[in-house]
Amino acid sequence: MAQAVIFERTGGPEVLQLVDTQVGEPGAGQVRVRHEAVGLNFADTYFRTGLYPAPLPNGMGVEAAGVVEEVGPGVLDIVRGDRVTYTGSPLGAYSTERVMPADTLIKLPDAIPTETAAGMTMRGLTASYLLRRIHPGLGAGDSVVLHAAAGGVGLIVCQWARLLGIRVIGVVSTQEKAEVARAFGAAETIVHRSEDVEKRVRELTDGEGVPVVFDSVGQATFDTSLRCLSRRGLLVCFGTASGPIPPINAVDLATRGSLFVTRPALADYIADPAERAELAGELFGHVAAGDIRIDINQRYPLAEAARAHRDLEAGLSVGSSILTL
Repeated sequence: MAQAVIFERTGGPEVLQLVDTQVGEPGAGQVRVRHEAVGLNFADTYFRTGLYPAPLPNGMGVEAAGVVEEVGPGVLDIVRGDRVTYTGSPLGAYSTERVMPADTLIKLPDAIPTETAAGMTMRGLTASYLLRRIHPGLGAGDSVVLHAAAGGVGLIVCQWARLLGIRVIGVVSTQEKAEVARAFGAAETIVHRSEDVEKRVRELTDGEGVPVVFDSVGQATFDTSLRCLSRRGLLVCFGTASGPIPPINAVDLATRGSLFVTRPALADYIADPAERAELAGELFGHVAAGDIRIDINQRYPLAEAARAHRDLEAGLSVGSSILTL
């Protein structure tokens, strides 16, 4: 029998339950996928706590990779036996198998193992749109500040930015994480627990600041991120690990140097199938060529999803994490 992790109420990791479940037959436009690995993302905790509203009870997780076992009527581009990955709604990726819309799936090249795909699809596509879509003028010779530089998204951004000639100033919590970020391509690192982030960024940029700050931390780093920007700089708030960003004062943005702030969502950068295919193709190409390495440093059995969430929220993870089946 199939198994799935569900939550019937919002709260801490203890609300996650592993249950037996019946997986039905795929309907029109649907497929049944047998998962081989499930991606673990900090955004999963937002659904669990209620920061991202979801109807209850519900499944957990938005990312997994596996093999198509059955195809419903009207599905033309996916066949039984295809290796696939996905990220996005509907919830329910924390499961051994599920029925889901076929148009959300991305076919995997032979060179990408399913475990690797589960550990990189959401993170890799996020890195892809951050570097390739969010600021068209960003390129070789530019410097950026990257919070959580040793995290799953951070390590991919560090490597991809180096390929593009972009200098990453990575902000991390410990010296050990600083060493990891530098090994993956960060040109400079700042340990925020012992260094003044804004002061160090200004020193590293001859007082100018950077044109872009990538911030997945949110509330705790928002003001610091603004202070690290150069005139007409862009703050990209793509996560809220420490809590939601505070209300934005438009006048404050003007007085700080005509700054810009955006709160993007991956879903809006992969909604168009052609754009999703382009971003995924570039990502898969770099990974297959060995130019971007995906380190899966934490593996948890599906039954230990609650422990995985505790580790995520405690900042114990480095690189990518997956649930194994």
